[in-house]
Amino acid sequence: MTDTQTTTEQVLEFPDNRLLIDLCGAYDAHLAAVEKALEVQIIRRGNQVSILGDADAAAQAAGVLNTLYARLEGGRSVEQAEVDSLLRMGNSDADTGVRSGDQLEMPIPGGMEIQTRKKRVEPRTAAQKAYVQSLFDNELAFGIGPAGTGKTYLAVAVGVSMFIGGHVDKIILSRPAVEAGEKLGYLPGDMKDKVDPYMQPLYDALNDFLPGKQLAKLLEDKRIEIAPLAFMRGRTLSNAFVVLDEAQNATSMQMKMFLTRLGNNSRMVITGDRTQIDLPRGVPSGLADAERLLSAIPKISFNYFTSKDVVRHPLVAAIIEAYEADTGVS
Repeated sequence: MTDTQTTTEQVLEFPDNRLLIDLCGAYDAHLAAVEKALEVQIIRRGNQVSILGDADAAAQAAGVLNTLYARLEGGRSVEQAEVDSLLRMGNSDADTGVRSGDQLEMPIPGGMEIQTRKKRVEPRTAAQKAYVQSLFDNELAFGIGPAGTGKTYLAVAVGVSMFIGGHVDKIILSRPAVEAGEKLGYLPGDMKDKVDPYMQPLYDALNDFLPGKQLAKLLEDKRIEIAPLAFMRGRTLSNAFVVLDEAQNATSMQMKMFLTRLGNNSRMVITGDRTQIDLPRGVPSGLADAERLLSAIPKISFNYFTSKDVVRHPLVAAIIEAYEADTGVS
């Protein structure tokens, strides 16, 4: 804090002490995160919280705490991920349209909750909210951006929600089985054993949303399918919610093949990260071709994410930003 900045104090009062404990976090970890991110000092006295610091920063911290408290009043939990995400949004006024000191918009607007069998899923950033909305509004949607931004996780959540709601009869999840510096042939086991490690993130997402026994039964009955991209050839995917993950590793021919599988009463989501292409040198990415060829077609949506939308550990966002700065990727 420089001498030219005006130090101010904002005092907030939270009437429910039980919610205030959750707001502060274990050992006041949530308050400490706000202090560090915004360079303010936060002092708790009973059910009052005093914020000391630069006027703009103090106002922004007040907005963060008020928003988190409102979330708790609505019956939702506050974890470190929500605090970190809100701080990133609050530090990006140009991107979010949020003014310092306003109550920041936190998940979730009433109609955008994603209900699954095991949990309620909430988009945390403006880009995630727009993405989820596009998944419900469009038969074909693309989610493009760096790792950790929730592209695949939210897509699978929407698929499970539509499945348990009876809007589709099955869920089909796919990935290109591209060797990222390691050879499949050297792995032990049959083809399924070799391919399943590539599909594991999809299994992990499903396990978050469906009870284990139900998921096992649905997989056995082929009402949920997880398969490499090559296995999609020749099929028509009707009455299904279909996700192609890691689409940057699909060739142009594979992408065309996959997109033309779309059948009646189906939804298709394509997710990928243009900075993590594992295709052989000189082989163009089908994701890039799809962006170029399809962006003008109505009812096909393209949603983009940046490091500000990362909802994993805060270090993931910092790592992505460092790599982007080094390569000149915006």
